[in-house]
Amino acid sequence: MNCTDKILIAGVGNELRQDDAFGIEFVRAWERDMPAIDRIQTMEVGIAGIHLVQELHTGYDMLILADAVDYQREPGMIFIEELEALSDIELMPLDQKREFLADMHYTNPTRAMMLAKALKVLPEKVYIIGCQSAKHDDFDIGMSDEVTAAIPIAINELSKWLELKPSLESK
Repeated sequence: MNCTDKILIAGVGNELRQDDAFGIEFVRAWERDMPAIDRIQTMEVGIAGIHLVQELHTGYDMLILADAVDYQREPGMIFIEELEALSDIELMPLDQKREFLADMHYTNPTRAMMLAKALKVLPEKVYIIGCQSAKHDDFDIGMSDEVTAAIPIAINELSKWLELKPSLESK
């Protein structure tokens, strides 16, 4: 990890779908609990994403998406991993490309990253810090106890992974 990398941590999710709010709550807790570092920016993406593309235009070396995941593991488990390769808009047939670009107001974060890739503003290093959800099938406000308790753990793990000092352990 290069200590000069400009990093964007983007919280993804839907606060109206239980544990899917993890990414948004993670970013809020990061902003509240971690010391400000000039090279690290945060933003709430929610379930849309076009403003993510706009932010990426300012230039980042790394993008980290915070999001709820369903890997069929214990609720509250934290994962940090490189994001899988995204589809390339340039390789789509013209009709699919037109459909993809038809209404970007409602684009989701994955489609936004595909657009960012096509515009050559997606950083080479894209990771996800994911938390295994317990409740995500219904529309309801409020995360499970397991996912709520995982937020400080996730902050500590990401701060260690990014080699930030001090981490939460030293607070």
